[in-house]
Amino acid sequence: MQDRNSKVRMVIETLENELEVVGLTGVEDKLQLDVRPTLESIRNAAIKIWMLTGDKLETACCIAKSSRLVSPRQNLHVIGQVFDRMQAHQELNNFRRKTDCALVVLGESLSLILKHYEYEFMDLAVQCPAVVICRCSPTQKADIVRLIQRHTRKQCAAIGDGGNDVSMIQAADAGIGIVGKEGKQASLAADFSITQFKHVGRLFLVHGRNSYKRSAALAQFVMHRGLIISVMQAIFSACFYFSAVSLYNGVLVTGYATVYTMFPVFSLVYDQDVSPEIAMMYPELYKELLKGRYLTLKTFLIWVLVSIYQAGVLMFGALFLFEEQFLHIVAISFTALIGTELIMVALTIQTWHMVMVLSILFSLITYTASVFVLKSTFNREFILSWDFVWKTLSLTLVSCMPIYIMKFLRKRFNPPTYSKLT
Repeated sequence: MQDRNSKVRMVIETLENELEVVGLTGVEDKLQLDVRPTLESIRNAAIKIWMLTGDKLETACCIAKSSRLVSPRQNLHVIGQVFDRMQAHQELNNFRRKTDCALVVLGESLSLILKHYEYEFMDLAVQCPAVVICRCSPTQKADIVRLIQRHTRKQCAAIGDGGNDVSMIQAADAGIGIVGKEGKQASLAADFSITQFKHVGRLFLVHGRNSYKRSAALAQFVMHRGLIISVMQAIFSACFYFSAVSLYNGVLVTGYATVYTMFPVFSLVYDQDVSPEIAMMYPELYKELLKGRYLTLKTFLIWVLVSIYQAGVLMFGALFLFEEQFLHIVAISFTALIGTELIMVALTIQTWHMVMVLSILFSLITYTASVFVLKSTFNREFILSWDFVWKTLSLTLVSCMPIYIMKFLRKRFNPPTYSKLT
């Protein structure tokens, strides 16, 4: 239908004519508790916020200012009705001249701008401290989320509380639904469900930050745990003319992957560098995660080099120190390997938790008991001798001491940001 808006306006004028007002009803639309400090904390954490709403332009501007989505010192640049390509180009040029300014765009105008100047608009929009898009349809909200993901190649979280936000929530990398007066559609469709918007701050700054750092540490430690024993087997095979002989039997390999080291390694999910109160008080700590330095190719290669070094020390040291029987190589190298893994876990921990202590004690007790139970694998007389003790301790210290020294020097001369707050 051509000229649809004007025809709809004409029909409305014919219907709304000579009417008598009998009564009016209204729904109070107000901000939830602690919305302002939550948005301010998220902005201080260097997280870019886009507000997609179906409200009209004036209402959207008032909400952006009253909720502190836009700081009091920032101005709003409004792109109103845009009818053609030339006007869209002029609006973009006008906005390009302004700095530190939030952007407000009408949904219809945005569709026209994206049709002709998608890349130019996104280059400008991603640099804004905040973006408000009003008169958005549910489909347009989801399209904008996909547009942000495609252009920035970054993770995007969508927060909504109504049924018209479901498509946007499902399109985002992380969907957050708020249970409110508009129903539970958004909450049921989301990855995370909360009852108040203020919980978003804790979800990002505390749980999100801890989850990222714990996942990075756990992933790299699991890789280290598997790589070190593999390198030891490779060195052993190379020293014995690549014969098809396993360094450790199936019981020891299974125990190494389960009861000997599994619980201490997975207890790292309880680790935290700062308390939740400090993380909420200083949202700037979240900025470190945006750099992506905790799980990169560099950190991967560092853990690979550490694994190769420790495997070489343990294997070559055991071959150099063994005396008469092959069982001595197994006893010395495997005991030093278990000790090295437990010490590496202890060096990685920032804040000790009771679960961590219990898991390390459980691993030590389990391995000590298995040493005396597995008579075919361990020579009890050699295990109880002073020779075994000093050789095992020497290998363990040589494999872990350089790692400890590097961590100490790095913490001493280049301390992380959080260490200044604890």
